[in-house]
Amino acid sequence: MASALKRTETANPTRFYTRHGHKLTFFRLVTLSFCHLVKYNGFPIADAELIQRVYPALGPFQPDDIPHRLCYHFSSTLYPLSTDRSNALLRKNIVSLANFQPAERVRSFGATVFAEFTALAIQHNAVNLGQGFPDFPAPDFVIEAARTALASGYNQYARSAGHPRAVKAIAAVYSPLFGRELDPLNEIVITTGATEGIFATMQGLVNPGDEVVLIEPFYDSYPAAVLMAGGTPVYVPLRPTPGATSAAQWSLDMDELAGAITPRTRLLVINTPNNPAGKVFTLAELEQIAGLVQEHDLLVLSDEVYEWMTYDGTPHLRLATLPGMWERTITLGSAGKTFSVTGWKIGWAIAPRQLAHAVLMAHQWIPFAVTTPLQEAVGAAFEQVEARGYFAELAAMYSAKRDKLAVALADVGLTPVIPQGSYFILVDTAHLDAPTPTDDPRDVQICRWLTREIGVAAIPPSAFYSPQHKVLAADVARFCFCKTDAVLDAAAQRLRQNFG
Repeated sequence: MASALKRTETANPTRFYTRHGHKLTFFRLVTLSFCHLVKYNGFPIADAELIQRVYPALGPFQPDDIPHRLCYHFSSTLYPLSTDRSNALLRKNIVSLANFQPAERVRSFGATVFAEFTALAIQHNAVNLGQGFPDFPAPDFVIEAARTALASGYNQYARSAGHPRAVKAIAAVYSPLFGRELDPLNEIVITTGATEGIFATMQGLVNPGDEVVLIEPFYDSYPAAVLMAGGTPVYVPLRPTPGATSAAQWSLDMDELAGAITPRTRLLVINTPNNPAGKVFTLAELEQIAGLVQEHDLLVLSDEVYEWMTYDGTPHLRLATLPGMWERTITLGSAGKTFSVTGWKIGWAIAPRQLAHAVLMAHQWIPFAVTTPLQEAVGAAFEQVEARGYFAELAAMYSAKRDKLAVALADVGLTPVIPQGSYFILVDTAHLDAPTPTDDPRDVQICRWLTREIGVAAIPPSAFYSPQHKVLAADVARFCFCKTDAVLDAAAQRLRQNFG
């Protein structure tokens, strides 16, 4: 009987789920939730084509039709209903979802620029120098530390503020750099990547109505984090000198920065080395910023995740080490950047006790704790960096990759802006006579053309600007060089073939 029932249920799911109405209700909810996610996250065109191949019963459609077709398909074929009343209820639920609006705090958000250009690179088999993550293995000693941690039983929740070995090792490395003895248990918070450090800082320090000054171009999570805390982003752009060929020629107008500060300003965010410009702020610039911050009694979030990637003798200077700045600065770091393990999502915030506590109070309600074995591994890795001369080796590797890509770009007439830090290069595209048939920003259209026609994917930097300043990125494209030499060589070959 049991086997016969099993065969019947497998062969006729309609009968099974009609007989077990409580399960049918559950699966309807799952289906409707899936439809909602599809509708409000959207699909790139490449994904639309894939879905059509997987679900031919949907028939031909445009990408915007996907949510409605999927809702109908799953609702009518996977979970058919047996009564008119059930059908009416389902129709009512679908109509309700069609009128659904997400919370206002996320309503303005769309898919990231990286989703579009990664899909476009795959669709056109382009060499992907768009999204900035290393495509080579992490150092052996880092991987071995993770293996050892997993085998040693570090598999339960960590201390919310950070696994003891990790925070102690970070304190040991950073204390000399900050010129003070850091308290590992009260002045360091381990976060789920530096991105969560940004989010937790905004949640812990920014009140609704507060203004947060963002220097453009910015990491694209900054405005979202400000908005979700109820704050208002205020934008001040870096501006290059005409014909700039070095990131050092990008500067911040201090009068413009001062004019952006109002009585409502709570926090300033600085990213040095900067992504995507590759600029490293000088001591003179940091001192001017520190003067404004102290004059107006502001707090600072200093995003320094590319701290170990500076070139040509350019020093990385920490804003928190300037007189009067430790007490008002949260400094972020990243194991993803430091050890080429972006998928580990281990970051840290270093701050005086009261600021670190505010970050921790938000952090405890976001992930509560970060992956224990990987924190153990990061701690073990930091304990070895000095003896291995790791940071100098990392900078030398990236310096060579920077130079390789810069030469390849210059050889085909794409003038690079040589970065002082980070692993990105901006290029001047003003001379490219490429088609721009849509109303999208010029840099977006140029980067699509580079991906489709040249076969090398880049990211349009307008994604890192506010709407009022996107025009500043019209003639710029961003390439990353955190890739194997084989990938960089393949990109160089595509550039020569198609521009030559």
